[in-house]
Formats: sequence, structure tokens, C-alpha cells
Amino acid sequence: MKPRIPPALRQGATIAVIGPASCPADGDKLQTGLARLRALGFSVLTGRTFDQPHGYLCGDDTVRLAELNGYLRRRDVDALFCVRGGYGSLRLLAGLDYVAARAHPKLLVGYSDITALQLALFRKAGWRSLSGPMVAVEWDAPDPASDRLFWELALGGEPGVLHGPHDEPLVPLVAGEAEGVLLGGNLSMIVSMIGTPYLPSLKNVLLFVEEVGEEPYRIDRMLAQLQLSGHLDQLAGLLLGGFTNCAPRPGRPSLTLEEIFDHYLRGARYPVAKGLPYGHFPVKNTMPVGVTARLLVTERRAGLTLLEPVVQ
Repeated sequence: MKPRIPPALRQGATIAVIGPASCPADGDKLQTGLARLRALGFSVLTGRTFDQPHGYLCGDDTVRLAELNGYLRRRDVDALFCVRGGYGSLRLLAGLDYVAARAHPKLLVGYSDITALQLALFRKAGWRSLSGPMVAVEWDAPDPASDRLFWELALGGEPGVLHGPHDEPLVPLVAGEAEGVLLGGNLSMIVSMIGTPYLPSLKNVLLFVEEVGEEPYRIDRMLAQLQLSGHLDQLAGLLLGGFTNCAPRPGRPSLTLEEIFDHYLRGARYPVAKGLPYGHFPVKNTMPVGVTARLLVTERRAGLTLLEPVVQ
């Protein structure tokens, strides 16, 4: 699929704030995040989903899908910012208007459960997007260093080395050098899409992953599924982000995450690095989805270089 490059977020752009997954956990944080976007000079649209919760969903599927498709079809909407992740994005994939998405590319911003939308829209419509801050999670009081890195990408800054917010170094695991399309997000969401028509091919891809709240045996199971489905061996490179709150329950026998990663990755024929500052914590990178990048890993150091911008 030929890339469809969204417009850069210039002052005065129209941002539609969407709830494709779960409702905001904190209404005050949502309102503060919306106010901050408006104060930055953007026209902000909100719809019906925030005040119509349906269990753990931000409105039932019909409401959430109609709202999202309505924004996909609008030429005057420049970007889609998600309120939060949670659960529910997978339920919308079959009903998305991918024809409209391809005709009117927009900058989609979110992470966690939003991984499903980002990968499906890349596969079906060629969208580039940003796995980054969400309105009811980070936008009320963003970390300044993380915020700066987000805007460098969203405003169309020149591509180059992707530094951590505080220049956190990547940690080498397997040496090598590779170029490929940068794809990724939440590991469990990626695994959930295996066997569906919405997961892009991972052949020769630079994959980045993170996870939250999953015990080591579950991480083991996810990596096993990636391996047994043939995806893990086809990668061009792999970046391990944060695995937050993923410790085993006290008193339960367990492998460590390091032992699990070593089991699946020690024989990799491509470069592997860990320590990517990306995941479910406040000080982190925004990660581009769908751009070409280069991963270089030596015995002592590792670096990721973006070779093209996300927006234009």
C-alpha cells in the first residue's frame, strides 16, 4: 500500500478527539487536556462517545464506529487524537471506511489499544501515525521533554536519530544493522491481530513493542505466538520498549523477562535492542508508525534513525 502522508499539525488545524476504545478514567483530566489543545491554537471537535459509556467501552460499537467514520470522511479534519486506550478498538476494524481514510489521510495519535487502529489503517489505507500521548492521559500535564519530542514529529521536523526524552540510550542485545518500515505498539494488540486481514505484513519490518500489566508467562505466550506464526523470524529488527507492571505475582514460580527475551531472541538474525523509552509511563518517546528507519546495533551501542518524516 502506497503511503498516505497526513498533514503536519500547524496552528489552526482541526483536531477531532475520539473515543474508539474505553472512556476517560478522569473527566477532569480530559477537560484539561481539551483546554490545552485549544490554548495551543487548534480547533478541537468532540463527539458523543465521552458521555455514553457502554460497560468498559466509550459508547457502544454503533456509536463509536459512526463517529469515527464521520471524521474519516471529513476533508476539514486534520488529525484524530484519542482520549485513551483500554479496550474496544479491535471491535471497529471491520467497519472502518478505509476508502475514505485513503482519500483523506489524517494524523492519528494514541497508543496501547489504539495500536489496532494504527496498524489496520496502515495496512488498509497506507496511513502513517504517531503512537503517542492521549488527551485524557498525558495532555493535561505533559512531561516537557516528552512533549518536545512529540511536537518535533507532529510538526514535520527533519528526520534523524530518534533520541529518548533525556537521551536515554538503547541497550544492545543482538548486533546488526537493518532498514525497514517502523511498525509496532502494544504487544498483546499485535498478537491479537495475527490471522486477521488487518495486521500488516511484518516481513522486513523494524518492530517496536511494549506491554503493561502482563505477567512473564503471558509475555512468553505472546512471543511464542509471534514465533510459531512465522512473524518473529521475518523481522528486519526489533526494539523492546517498557514492560510496565509485568512482574510475576509474589510467591509464584516464574522466569524473568530477561530469560524469556533471551530464549526467543538470542539466535535472531537481525539487530535487537532494548531500553526504548516507550510505553505506559509518562516520560517517553512518541513512536512513528509507518516510516522507514534504520536500526544499528553494535556490541556497545544501539541507535534508531528515522529516514523520512511522519507528516508533510
